[in-house]
Amino acid sequence: MTVTVKGEPQDVSPEASQEELTQLAISAGARVVGKFIQHLPAPSHTFYIGKGKLEELKSLREKLDYSVVIFDDELLPLQQRNLEEALEVKVIDRVALILDIFSRRARTREGKLQVELAQHRYLLPRLTGQWSHLERLGGGIGTRGPGESQLETDRRLIRKRIQRLEDQLEKVRTQRLLYRRRRQRSGIQVVSLVGYTNTGKSTLMNALAQTGIASEDMPFTTLDPTTRRIRLPEGRAILLSDTVGFIRKLPPAIISAFRATLEELDDADLLLNIVDFSSPNAPQENQTVEDILKDLGLKDKPRITVLNKIDRLLDKDRNWTEQQALDFFLTTHPPTNLDTALVSALKKWGLSLLLQQITKKLASRDSSSLQTRV
Repeated sequence: MTVTVKGEPQDVSPEASQEELTQLAISAGARVVGKFIQHLPAPSHTFYIGKGKLEELKSLREKLDYSVVIFDDELLPLQQRNLEEALEVKVIDRVALILDIFSRRARTREGKLQVELAQHRYLLPRLTGQWSHLERLGGGIGTRGPGESQLETDRRLIRKRIQRLEDQLEKVRTQRLLYRRRRQRSGIQVVSLVGYTNTGKSTLMNALAQTGIASEDMPFTTLDPTTRRIRLPEGRAILLSDTVGFIRKLPPAIISAFRATLEELDDADLLLNIVDFSSPNAPQENQTVEDILKDLGLKDKPRITVLNKIDRLLDKDRNWTEQQALDFFLTTHPPTNLDTALVSALKKWGLSLLLQQITKKLASRDSSSLQTRV
């Protein structure tokens, strides 16, 4: 369910936003049976959607046999509770959906800690109303009091759990810091992959480092960071690091929980910003990445923009060779500067040229650092 606010600037069309929500839902294991878009002057404070749309959803429940309704924006706890009572089904928002996907994909202990912390931070303000069954018993002694007492107990338990998770992740952060310092002393340089989710970062990581990371055509296939040592054409060894993909409306709870992981980007010598060149929303998706990098203080970090999936834009009836494909795109889509690379990670096109560009960028950084020291 997507709601657009009249007069509010849209970074992507409502249809594109809804299609992304659909892919997220499928990635979480859902079967989508209906989609709705509503344009409103402002979201309803009570139900988020208008009463007419609410009645329409209620009337379609038997026909569509839906059991969950997913909203494309973050719902207020009051809105979520009112919607569940009115529709008599589970209601979740975009944040909860992303957290559910993350919980399925986390494999390492650190990843699981990060996801659990984000889930608890999301849950805490939504505890109100969890004990509403006691309120329905009626007023008087022995009804409202126990409900409030239990609610406060749950809040206290969750706050304690959040504190324990934060303490554990702080230890992870300290360990990462020590590791980065040892790595810096060794002089080995780090190249980190960033980009919108499902742009092919894991596929490119596999192609460059033979990692065997699981990669599928869906959002957030991989979650846990991976680092591998590779050699550049002139023989220099570097570390290639993959990170969690970005997405529009990335929940602040996730950014905060993944702070230790994202701090790895700060120490990277070079960023490879992977863009799905075949996506009709590539400019908007890339702007989302730019905005997040800016928020993380990484806007001026040296980078190469890697335009991936060029094979999807070619005539399927023609048997393209790597050189023909690259020549075609260099003619029809000439790069605006030397910091852009054309590749197909799936077909392994353009990888040697990309490695050469990485070599030049790192050499330029070496030269710059030397001049600064002098």
